[in-house]
Amino acid sequence: MFTFIGNEIDKLKFMKKVIIISTVLMGFIVSCKKEKPEEVIPAITEPVIVEATISEECYQGVLKKDTISMTLNLNGNQISSGKLSYKFFEKDSNEGTLSGELKGDTLIADYTFMSEGTTSVRQVAFLKKGNAYVEGYGDIIDDNGKVRFKNAKQLNFDSKTILSKVDCKK
Repeated sequence: MFTFIGNEIDKLKFMKKVIIISTVLMGFIVSCKKEKPEEVIPAITEPVIVEATISEECYQGVLKKDTISMTLNLNGNQISSGKLSYKFFEKDSNEGTLSGELKGDTLIADYTFMSEGTTSVRQVAFLKKGNAYVEGYGDIIDDNGKVRFKNAKQLNFDSKTILSKVDCKK
């Protein structure tokens, strides 16, 4: 290594200079590094509202001289709003709103409608087949003024009441 001529004091002075120069060089190297700007995350002052996508679908079925129309405003599997109307030839018609959900390919909803001046609630069911819904039937019970299916798992979907997808009227 090094051969030093002189005494121990010269050796210490040399080591001191090496340490000082090394420290200065390290400080210089560190100070030359480009610093990344500090990422500023803005504070949220108001709640963020994410609007759900609502799709509108319309269906209609004509059986001889009777017409059934259904409009569904779907938010995922939930019916955010819906309308259903039964227009029977030479009989009382009824029209009302739907609220319910799609469970797989089956729509189960409460149909609130006005018929002969009285507001009624009846559970309805439709099975989705392609671009159509087939109305389901089954045993019913009166549950405190609301007509509902006795067992929704035992519904019959072989009816001729088929609502095909149609363009929605604006």
